[in-house]
Amino acid sequence: MNEKVYMTRNCYNKLVKEIETLQHEERPKVVELVSWAAGNGDRSENGDYIYGKKRLRQIDSRLHFLSKRLDNTEIIDPENVNASDIRFGATVIL
Repeated sequence: MNEKVYMTRNCYNKLVKEIETLQHEERPKVVELVSWAAGNGDRSENGDYIYGKKRLRQIDSRLHFLSKRLDNTEIIDPENVNASDIRFGATVIL
């Protein structure tokens, strides 16, 4: 993904908060659950282990997506958009 991703500061902050929540809250809890479930023996029939591994893949995939998105972000401030331009972040009154 090499094209620019345009977003407002508010949207950018929401994505950063989501990354922080996934990395520092949700992922450690799931890792702990998977570790506990793995210690219970047969993993092929262990629902906690199977679900936990699946959830870890989902979290890692989302973190990768968000990181790539933020790497190519250009923040648009609607207050600084030229009134004569119609583009992302502009308010149009008809």
